[in-house]
Amino acid sequence: MSAASAINILMTADTVGGVWTYASALASSLAASGANVTLVTIGPPPRADQREMFCGSRVRLIETNLALEWQDPEGHDLAHAKRILAELEIQFRPDIVHLNSFREATFRWSVPTVVVAHSCVNSWALACRDTAWLNEPRWNRYTEAVASALDSARAWVCPSQSFHDDIVKIYHPSSPGAVIWNGIAPGDLPHRKRELILAAGRLWDRAKNIETLAAAAPGLDWPVHVAGPGGTDSPDITWLGQLPQPDLHERLQHAAIFASPARYEPFGLSVLEAAAAGCALVLSDIPTFRELWSGAALFFDPSDSPTLHRLLADLCFDDLERAQLQRRAYEHSLTYSLARTTSAYLKLYEELLTSERASAPHSRIEVRA
Repeated sequence: MSAASAINILMTADTVGGVWTYASALASSLAASGANVTLVTIGPPPRADQREMFCGSRVRLIETNLALEWQDPEGHDLAHAKRILAELEIQFRPDIVHLNSFREATFRWSVPTVVVAHSCVNSWALACRDTAWLNEPRWNRYTEAVASALDSARAWVCPSQSFHDDIVKIYHPSSPGAVIWNGIAPGDLPHRKRELILAAGRLWDRAKNIETLAAAAPGLDWPVHVAGPGGTDSPDITWLGQLPQPDLHERLQHAAIFASPARYEPFGLSVLEAAAAGCALVLSDIPTFRELWSGAALFFDPSDSPTLHRLLADLCFDDLERAQLQRRAYEHSLTYSLARTTSAYLKLYEELLTSERASAPHSRIEVRA
């Protein structure tokens, strides 16, 4: 019998972006390890392809109409959220509640809670140098709510040391927290590559900084494609729109180069997926990417589009360097395995449950993967 076989887990998830990629993969891996997992969506409803991911799976998918915390900083939806989630706890009787947002940690759960900090409004604003609006009363309330959530949870987790340090500086939590890197399942060996540069990001999101890539694209020998909403095609960039995960995976398998000019990434799952697909990585020089990809990528100042243009142009021309970067990225991606991530969370859950069974005081657990 596996270590997870006796654990019932209730996990929340946003259906948009990297949080969904993380939560759906982890929930499936936990279920494959023997856990009973109920995955509760918050925010926009899942798309049809997201629902299909769990057909025949041990993961139970529950949809709600609850607002995401950053969409509701005034707390208008708070009473409704408390009622819905309390009903789900009674119905499914979890041993562990794994929260992929902050607000819900302050609710009255009867079992240990784990909060995973995937991002936050304050760290986003600081990285994007757009902080004036944070002094509005509603965002002050948001900041207070996040700090309270971190202190309310039995354990809190960040996907990188860099983001962990940001959370500590901003919110001063009373416990040290944990760092558990995100992971993905091993894929097929990379396909034969095409002369193509790929990126992923929403045009309207300043954190993704796609405008720097757009400024660097003119004059490149290879086409530049961007997966994500918000753009219109130009002679220099083809916008692919929001792609289902299998479609994005296929495009990564064929792209020779993956570029991310992001100003803010607490982890960057799209970069990991690109590396696992054997893309050469050209990344903005931010602390998270330096932590996770030093030695396996080329780096540039996210404000410096001429340097980005030069790096991309050189890689398009230099077959040997590009092949070496592709190999290093692929080999380094193996560090961030889903098996390792799952094992780290199971260890954390078991320690919390052991503490609970022993009726010990609510201590904070620190785990590193």
